[in-house]
Amino acid sequence: MQFVYIVVIGLHVMAGVFWAGTTMAVARDPDIRAERFFRPQMGAAVLVFLTGILLWYFFHEAAFGSMEKVLALGIVTALIAAGVQGALVGSASRRLAGADAAAQTELRAKMTRGERIAGGLLVITVLCMATARMF
Repeated sequence: MQFVYIVVIGLHVMAGVFWAGTTMAVARDPDIRAERFFRPQMGAAVLVFLTGILLWYFFHEAAFGSMEKVLALGIVTALIAAGVQGALVGSASRRLAGADAAAQTELRAKMTRGERIAGGLLVITVLCMATARMF
């Protein structure tokens, strides 16, 4: 069973690092095409949530102490980050294909704003995961 824990934790961490890392990179540099990263980011987010559910089941199902409350805050901020990316980045990237130059500039600004908001939320998520054991 320990092997399963190792694999699930590894997948959770790697997907989370990719999701948070690409979000922060795209948020910092508007010249990076956010639409290229949107689908992989959302795939990583799904993997993070699925493996997170398994980890909660393995290690936190029976209790809801201060550690679980901190992790729950991280979960909520991650869910909001995924929603923000879906609403702002996803909708803008779908409309980007047929847009003229002025509209593309506006849509890219919307995507950058979405990535920045999501990036800030994911920073809170990472802090919650990193510090939960200390509570």
